[in-house]
Amino acid sequence: MRPHLNRPLPRRLAALGLSLTALTGAALVAPQTAQAAVTRIRLGSSSDVSRTAWNGPAFTMNGSGAVVTATMAKAVTAITGGSGSMDVVVLADAKTTSGSQTPECDVIMTLGGVNSCTTEVLTSARDGNNAQVNTDIRNAEFVYFAGGNQCDYAAWKGTALQASVQSVVAKGGGSGGGSAGHHINSAVVYDACGGSTDSATALANPYDRTVTFTTGMFSWPNYGDTVNDSHFVTRDRMGRTMAFVARMLKGGLTGSGKAWGVGVEQGGSLFLDRNGLATLSGADAYVVLGDHQPEQAVSGKPLTFSNYKIWRLTDGSTYDFAHRPTCGYYLRSVTNGVADANLYSGTPVTTC
Repeated sequence: MRPHLNRPLPRRLAALGLSLTALTGAALVAPQTAQAAVTRIRLGSSSDVSRTAWNGPAFTMNGSGAVVTATMAKAVTAITGGSGSMDVVVLADAKTTSGSQTPECDVIMTLGGVNSCTTEVLTSARDGNNAQVNTDIRNAEFVYFAGGNQCDYAAWKGTALQASVQSVVAKGGGSGGGSAGHHINSAVVYDACGGSTDSATALANPYDRTVTFTTGMFSWPNYGDTVNDSHFVTRDRMGRTMAFVARMLKGGLTGSGKAWGVGVEQGGSLFLDRNGLATLSGADAYVVLGDHQPEQAVSGKPLTFSNYKIWRLTDGSTYDFAHRPTCGYYLRSVTNGVADANLYSGTPVTTC
């Protein structure tokens, strides 16, 4: 059984306190076959919006699994252009353990400009080829990946679902998610298929069995050469993101010779617009740039990497992924697996 490494407790934010009575009028569709145990619950209109053009793409990148209304509302407005309404699909790898079975859709349906929100629970990799799931995705304008296990999500690579999600973005819709759903939306995905790593483990050996990646899943406009991380400060994940960045560079996983880690704290959310400008709502986020090869990144040995450039974003801050900044960072290094002190704050360099 795959470990559910970024799954909040209880699963998918039942702590929202929303009861099953919130599902009044929802349609629960039985699995198509005994083997493909897909659960589908739709809230809102039973008919999809019909429209020829959309104004995205737009993305939300959340540090924990919950929908952040500030950035989700921005995504809806950006995609619809402030006119009419759109459809949303939420993808999850397991049902909630208590409370509402549609916690993300319960929140999304409170926003203006949303016609419907459909929760799809897929329990195996082959469910990525489920016809109803792919029809729902292609008819939607935004796909939200719930918190859970990004290894399950990475297993959908190569299924019809991958192309369906890409089609939503291509038509001017959007994608996003929280926790595991945040991870799956970066260009290089820390998939955690070998188990969850922590900063101490990854810095001591960046090639530990727990440090594994999936590439070629999604490549969103202006968001290349990135690796996302979640629950960033609470779980002290700066060190492991530094290791991820070093691995990307050493392994040639980027097209630019540089790698950017994007760590978002619980309660924080980045809204990325069609022009590549990211705006933070809520708790802090960090962009960690590695712009040279690591001094030491070898299997079985501790990491050495000098002068990571780190941008700390606070509520309302922006970061332009289309024209990536060359100033405003602070510097931190790792020497023989030991990171500098004060990883989460520093005096920005302004004389660049």
